[in-house]
Amino acid sequence: MMPPLQQTYFSHHPVLRTCDLDEARARVAQQFCDHRLELGSRNKPLSVSHNAVRGRNLSVNYLSYGAEVSVDPGQFNSFYMFQMPLSGKAHVKHRGSEMTADADTGTLLNPDRTARLRWGADCRKLLFQIDRTHLENVAQSLTGTPLPGPVRFDMRVDFTSTNGRKLQRAFAACAMAIERGSLFQPQYSATELRIETDLVVALLTLQNSNVSHIISRAEGGAAPRDMRRALDYMHANLSEPITILDIAKAAEMNVRTLQKAFQRSFAKTPMQVLRDARLDAAHYLLSDRNDAPNVSETAYSCGFSHLGRFSSYYRSRFGHSPRDVRAQSLNSS
Repeated sequence: MMPPLQQTYFSHHPVLRTCDLDEARARVAQQFCDHRLELGSRNKPLSVSHNAVRGRNLSVNYLSYGAEVSVDPGQFNSFYMFQMPLSGKAHVKHRGSEMTADADTGTLLNPDRTARLRWGADCRKLLFQIDRTHLENVAQSLTGTPLPGPVRFDMRVDFTSTNGRKLQRAFAACAMAIERGSLFQPQYSATELRIETDLVVALLTLQNSNVSHIISRAEGGAAPRDMRRALDYMHANLSEPITILDIAKAAEMNVRTLQKAFQRSFAKTPMQVLRDARLDAAHYLLSDRNDAPNVSETAYSCGFSHLGRFSSYYRSRFGHSPRDVRAQSLNSS
């Protein structure tokens, strides 16, 4: 399912409107990375429209140059880039291959390999910028073992294939939820953090990569839908005093099967995975520069009833105390 081919996305979150090449290069670089930007033809003037919404590990961008341009970003280094053309075409070189992206064919660009792109004058795209560290952490959670090296995806994403349609549908739903104002608002929730992770899981399980075979091996045993039910239940109840019996019941699994499945997929018990999800949610709330809650409120809202244990777990996971993080956030406001 293609997202609606409306003129623009995220117009309430403007980043740039310009006809100046140097300004376009500088401002787009601030959002992504330093790059070369050149006009392909002087016959049609530049008319850049760039809107963006940022989450914790994911930013979603609408970008149109309004003229034929060549873009040479080199390596992205810190992020993956999933590109969904809405109209027009773009020629892409990446990992020794070349292809043309269009409404039926997206691209997934890896951070440790160079890319060169030539946008057609009528090319408009949704660009999903995904934090590299987050993706690698999710990949390791799926495999249950340390990664053998950087995760590298195949560049071509075929939206006419079964897996490609699923990816397109998932990311289009994210874009349309942002457009409706129901996602990535100033007050982020644990549900929104889960959506970011779900999109990364979709990439890792639906798009071929150098770790696809490891992920497939790790998924043996409990059906993926059972694990998804368990994880969905955890994230929906981060603030509640749930037990392993509650999780097993929600996942429609017995406790032993649940424990084995989590050990195989995450090298952790279900309750350890739940604790980590609660800590991640707490860390995000405390890092909010605009409206950081106090430590006690954060702990209780994320399911921790004992402040001493919360602080200990937090320091173990992030290397510093929750009070230090909140103080830093307030000082940066």
